[in-house]
Amino acid sequence: MLETLTLSTDHIFIFITFIMISWTGLFILCSVLSPALCCDWLRHYGHYSNISLTLIRLMGGQLTEEESPVSFPYKLYKHIRNTEVGSQVVFIRDSLVQISDLYRHDNLSFVTWDTDNTNRFRMSIDRQIDSLNTCCFCFQVRTNKQVDNSLRNYYRRLRARTLNRTGGSPGSWELIRKETQLHLEQLDLLVNSIRPSAAASRRSSTTSQQQL
Repeated sequence: MLETLTLSTDHIFIFITFIMISWTGLFILCSVLSPALCCDWLRHYGHYSNISLTLIRLMGGQLTEEESPVSFPYKLYKHIRNTEVGSQVVFIRDSLVQISDLYRHDNLSFVTWDTDNTNRFRMSIDRQIDSLNTCCFCFQVRTNKQVDNSLRNYYRRLRARTLNRTGGSPGSWELIRKETQLHLEQLDLLVNSIRPSAAASRRSSTTSQQQL
């Protein structure tokens, strides 16, 4: 019994040590490289975006023409375009987190969407979130509280006035799918606007490293 306890303690110590070394290595990497080089997600975003947008269309049939009961936050996207790249990356990550949370609703089983494509869509969003968590660490930018509150309030209202109000009816899920596509398209435009500056930063950083 004592040997088992000792072994478990040793395993915990090794695991904690591994985590600390991993985070230390990531911190050193990001301190040496520019954020644009450290944030590999930006270079591969086009691939991720195409997958998510394709799957959101393939999940179900034709998108509904019904209007959302919550106005789309175009002003929020316009505002974030005027902020620094790091803040934009954080906004993209937080937006995808909110989208992911929508599809964790208990009544998702009521929809008639293709199960495989729906699961693949959810995984594609979660995969981007994981990559963006590293990017946010690279840029070392904290979430803007005002923007974060506006984003959370929007998705809270959207959930309350669609899924919660109807108990997750198929019609409310079709509205969510339509709004999801709109958000993915706006995020796509946002990323495309920051990729040129990120590419220039990568070239500058690579040149500096070659000169060292």
